[in-house]
Amino acid sequence: MPSLKEVRTRIASVDSTQQITSAMKMVAASKLRRAQAAIVNMRPYAHKLNEILQNVSTSLEQGEDNIFGEERTLDKVLIIAITSNRGLCGAFNANIIKQTLSLMENDFKELHKAGKVEVMTIGKKATDYFSKKGYRHVGAYDEFYNKLTFETINPLAEELLSKFEKKEYDKIVIVYNQFKNAATQILASEQLLPIVQNEQEAGESNSNYRFEPSKEEILGSLVPAILKVQFIKLY
Repeated sequence: MPSLKEVRTRIASVDSTQQITSAMKMVAASKLRRAQAAIVNMRPYAHKLNEILQNVSTSLEQGEDNIFGEERTLDKVLIIAITSNRGLCGAFNANIIKQTLSLMENDFKELHKAGKVEVMTIGKKATDYFSKKGYRHVGAYDEFYNKLTFETINPLAEELLSKFEKKEYDKIVIVYNQFKNAATQILASEQLLPIVQNEQEAGESNSNYRFEPSKEEILGSLVPAILKVQFIKLY
């Protein structure tokens, strides 16, 4: 039977551990609130920016330069799977992997059989899975989570634009978990390129825009900026 001194020492140790874990909990909650506020506050800006991009892209007349809105016969597709770097988060990562596989085996079945569907990953869980299972894994950007800023995302955005412009890919799709709240994530698949056209919205709102110096130049500036915003919004 432990002595009274040992019992008191153990009680003091438990109290100390409780204080430490309580402090860690408060810090984590504070970080979560800041991250949540950043995501929620960015969404209206990202949505409006994307709406402007669709309007400008759709309003280009036939013959005007609109390479990033060009719908092509699908010959090669890139899927970008975004997971976390760590586990212990339920089905958060598993759902992304399942959805990516579903796109390959259903939406792009024939291209996948021909080896023309490639996967780029952001997050170690997706990287580990697709690099070890024999899929056409063409790149990993797991370090994004170390410092998620426009500067760190810029090289990937430029790479994707370049590959689409050079017709290395005819479609680029992102698979990610859309943040709803701390307890709920919504699985989403989003076409990044070509730019999704919305004829109805563009027709209704084009009269609100005056393009200077030109629609083509504005589009050339907007696409890289919006790609970066889209990636930031995903997290």
